[in-house]
Amino acid sequence: MTRLLDDGHFFLPGPTEVRPEVLAAMTRPMIPHRGPAFERLFAAAQAGLQRVFRTTRPVLVSTSSATGLMEASIRCAPPGPVLALVNGAFSERFAEVAAACGRQVEVLAVEWGGVAPLEEVERRLRAGRFAAVALAHSETSTGALTDAHAVQQLARRHGACCLVDSVTGIAGAPFETDAWEIDFVFTGSQKALALPPGLAFGVASPAFLAHAARAEGRGRYFDLVEFERFAERAQTPNTPALSLLYTLEVQCAALAEEGIEARWRRHEAMRRRVEEWVASVVARGMHAGILAPEGARSPTVTAV
Repeated sequence: MTRLLDDGHFFLPGPTEVRPEVLAAMTRPMIPHRGPAFERLFAAAQAGLQRVFRTTRPVLVSTSSATGLMEASIRCAPPGPVLALVNGAFSERFAEVAAACGRQVEVLAVEWGGVAPLEEVERRLRAGRFAAVALAHSETSTGALTDAHAVQQLARRHGACCLVDSVTGIAGAPFETDAWEIDFVFTGSQKALALPPGLAFGVASPAFLAHAARAEGRGRYFDLVEFERFAERAQTPNTPALSLLYTLEVQCAALAEEGIEARWRRHEAMRRRVEEWVASVVARGMHAGILAPEGARSPTVTAV
């Protein structure tokens, strides 16, 4: 939820409201980003983010929007065509980014609000040799939730990497990066993490990073191999948005206190409350409905 001063409450997918104590952290003084104080700050944020992503892998921190890591995932993926599962505006952006990076893209499009049937995903994977499958876990524009674990399994079976946009998923919807053996997943700071915009976070599997190390034209700013190399020593490859990292430290402490599984349950309870409200206004004669079908609804975003 986003609050705009005294004008009321506007229910938008983000940037979401940031607690005053989190915003206040941005007033802390600058410190060198190549010194021990920064490394302690970064290490503390790493520990918190690993709990959120459910991973023991380094969490890559980028001073950018999530679109930066979306492009990074394409540039660092193995060479070859990309199968893009498109069911809304942001999964469509993923396909467009892949094409802009010079990839041959095959789009599996479904009606907005729906999710790609797994049997159709497998049929496409059997019919062509794809380097990667790109999908939106929680499609922000429609509130539809794709089974990222199932798609990852299909991609692995057919020799493709699975690239997951979980911008409105991570920290609000259940996601098991390690247990599901996800190749690459990324999110942004301004959605379920309830931070100011300007940071993106991602986790890459060892196998995906091995592909990235051989990728030609992966660029410099979004080179995931370099991100990982610096993260392993609690640093960033470029000057970070230090003030935003202060907010991350404060919010990670709050996330740890709540517990990620409790946070998932809270978002699910909020989703059910929204569904009850929609049912109540329909019962009073309003023409309304929820775009995503039952069984495929995100716990963090509902399109009414």
